[in-house]
Amino acid sequence: MTAMQLTAFAGFRPAYLRRAIVSTLSLSMLLSFTCSLSVQHGHADVPIAESADQVRPLQSGDAAPRFSVREVDGNRFDFDPAALERPALIITFRGGWCPHCNVYLSDLRHVMPDLRSLDLDVLFLSGDRPALLYESLKDQTREEIDGLGYRILSDADAHAAIALGIAFRAGSGTVDRLRARGRDVDDSSLSRHGVLPVPAVFAVDADGVIRYAFANADYRVRLPADELLDVAQRLAGS
Repeated sequence: MTAMQLTAFAGFRPAYLRRAIVSTLSLSMLLSFTCSLSVQHGHADVPIAESADQVRPLQSGDAAPRFSVREVDGNRFDFDPAALERPALIITFRGGWCPHCNVYLSDLRHVMPDLRSLDLDVLFLSGDRPALLYESLKDQTREEIDGLGYRILSDADAHAAIALGIAFRAGSGTVDRLRARGRDVDDSSLSRHGVLPVPAVFAVDADGVIRYAFANADYRVRLPADELLDVAQRLAGS
């Protein structure tokens, strides 16, 4: 070892090493804390839950996230909570291939006229690709909601589901089972990413703050139509 190398080595004191270790640990703890906050508030970088009962949906009092989805013609629709002109009601469902989703959409037809009379936007988010937003629904469901002003948007990339904290990984054989039953799930969030949303309802005020949230890991359990109308009326009057 040369004299220069010995001098450099001698100058490397244990104190410096301790400071370096403490600094590294502090940074690690800060990053961990930041990540935990992110998970807690359901921002877009939240890891996708491994099952429906492990999702962590945004709650009342949380800031609504910004996300992009697609309209039926494929054009992008941006939901920006910082630029809302009026409150918004966000209703998520798995897709037109889901029998329980069809039943729920049909049930809501009874309150849609009242919802439309309120000064708020009602957005339905589906995991289907844009072209299937209406086609994948049962014929009876389409007939029942025709002309009622349903605005169904495609979240096939699962951006909204992840941002809202309701995305989870479906079983590996789910796509195959649905295809075997004749369900068209191509280019859906399920076939693209193996991701499904937990059906949920989020009421967002004009300031971009969530005032009500409902989500249930059991996809058969939905917010009843009359309760949804009550939430919407309180949101419009807030």
